[in-house]
Amino acid sequence: MASAAAKRKPVFVKVDQLKPGSAGHTLVAKVLSSKTVLQKGRPGAAAAGPAARPTRIAECLIGDETGCILFTARNEQVDLLKPESTVIIRNAKIDMFKGSMRLAVDKWGRIEVTEPASFNVKEDNNLSLVEYELVSVAEE
Repeated sequence: MASAAAKRKPVFVKVDQLKPGSAGHTLVAKVLSSKTVLQKGRPGAAAAGPAARPTRIAECLIGDETGCILFTARNEQVDLLKPESTVIIRNAKIDMFKGSMRLAVDKWGRIEVTEPASFNVKEDNNLSLVEYELVSVAEE
């Protein structure tokens, strides 16, 4: 019976279903914009060893017909998340950054460029603009 769970089809979620602290999301999204926020190391330095590899981080605004969110793309992910492209993001997680949500894919997830999607992105529902307050719950 356990093998049935391993063969589950991924459940695609919509951007407006993403919640703080959640993970394991698979979604189809269009890339609206990409802005490099960190670039360190020299592109030709990879031969000097893994520590010298360049690090690139870009914030990409991605979305679907329900809303949009900032996606933190790292290194080769930056090349996949080009504006105008449509991507399938598998096993993504929500990171909190200064009280707002960012979508990210670590080594357990995947990004694939796919056929252009037919939907229009709902740009007036940006989940990364919603600020969450960290509330500690007192145990009684």
